[in-house]
Amino acid sequence: MFNVKNEAQVIEAHEALLLGLFSKNQKTTGLTKELDLLLDGQITELLKEGDIRAEQNTVSKVHTLGKAPIKRVYFLGLGKEEKQTLESLREAFGKAVKTISEAKVESFAVGLDSFVTKELDVLDVAHAFGEALALSTYKFADYKQKSNAPEKKIEEVVVYSSGDTEEIQASLTVGYAYGQGTNSARTLVNLPGNMLTATDLANYAAELGKKYGFEVEILEKEDMEKLGMGALLAVNKGSVEPPKMIVLKYQGKENWEDVIALVGKGITFDTGGYSIKPKDGIVGMKSDMGGAAAVLGAMEIIGELRPEKNVVAVIPSTDNMISGDAFKPDDVVTSMNGKTIEILNTDAEGRLALADGITYAKFHGASYLVDVATLTGGVIVALGNDITGAMTNNEAFFEEVLEASIEAGEPIWRLPITENHKKRVRKSQVADLNNSPGRDGHAIFAGTFIGEFAEDTPWVHLDIAGTATTTSAHNLGPAGATGVMVRTLATLVERFGETEE
Repeated sequence: MFNVKNEAQVIEAHEALLLGLFSKNQKTTGLTKELDLLLDGQITELLKEGDIRAEQNTVSKVHTLGKAPIKRVYFLGLGKEEKQTLESLREAFGKAVKTISEAKVESFAVGLDSFVTKELDVLDVAHAFGEALALSTYKFADYKQKSNAPEKKIEEVVVYSSGDTEEIQASLTVGYAYGQGTNSARTLVNLPGNMLTATDLANYAAELGKKYGFEVEILEKEDMEKLGMGALLAVNKGSVEPPKMIVLKYQGKENWEDVIALVGKGITFDTGGYSIKPKDGIVGMKSDMGGAAAVLGAMEIIGELRPEKNVVAVIPSTDNMISGDAFKPDDVVTSMNGKTIEILNTDAEGRLALADGITYAKFHGASYLVDVATLTGGVIVALGNDITGAMTNNEAFFEEVLEASIEAGEPIWRLPITENHKKRVRKSQVADLNNSPGRDGHAIFAGTFIGEFAEDTPWVHLDIAGTATTTSAHNLGPAGATGVMVRTLATLVERFGETEE
């Protein structure tokens, strides 16, 4: 995909070349200056006339008209250099790559040094470009009838820089792996419920494990019954599809210690059960396994990069359906850790699945827990569709997750857990816990409930109900699944422990 070369070789022929342009910089430098000389000063003139613009996320295309071996040059406006961040650069790259991709080119070149700032070195830029290249060109292979003619797509990018070519190649490759892992999660979330059952999800995870050498464990319904996973089994009662408890283990250290557990909600379709969703709310519930997809996407990145960390991925998976056998409000079920739960709302099923998932992650030696779930509509009411809700029982561990989310450009906002929230979750005349204390603070009660199973193990809960999908295309992808939290989880694992030093 990437071919890194010394900057002096730019005179080679290319279908397109991408260069960065900061505002308040009307003087041509580097590759831009070299091209300006070939084009008899026309780039300087176009800059003066405003035909080439430097505002953030603007893309200006210039045809060389045979005066240079490069057919067309794309100038990417970056705004003020001092305001450029890794996130804004990633977004800008996405805009540029989308524009170039629409020209149906199969290869293009990029002058990497033209994007470097005082705060972002060439390796940061390379990582951001690798991510953006994968993310912005993602397309879901839908089920429409279409021509059999293969669609042209970008196959190669020649990267020019005066930096160390091996280090740049590595940063590009890592960034691209992050983007590809996110795209894999997007595809899983975009799949219809009839094409992604719990069994399908388990098979996908098993193939991922085979590819990367993970230890794989898939618990069947009979196994869950023996282990007493009554919470997950209750959700599955109304379904004809068997449930699966999916486990992938990656050991990057000599000893199985300091284990980070990634627990993803894998509800492949959610009707709400007898607390049935309204007709408008039930559409799109194929995405209710977005947490599982995020965990699997992160495990793909971990498999590619092989960090020296220990990770266990746990995915409790089923659909939530209605039948004569389905669980009901007023039922009492017993979770794997022995706590009994009064069911007040069958549409609060994700927290039930996660309860057994978290307990099983602890069974596998988890030292730290992160659960990811499309859990509540309440988090959307609280934070909108752009910010993931977060809750925790451990300040230091939360800081690790927060730092990872900032680096990944996937913002999170912390919600509280108070003693009053715990009292409400523990209020039941017939059981240890209830699964739905009320509509007020609904997102907080859901997280508080899950925290009852994390207990004293450092834990962070991520509610991606608002951020797992988007209704409109953006610079880093199309409408549909976003693959949110894949890169945050992978960054957390890769960087874990650094903020404590």
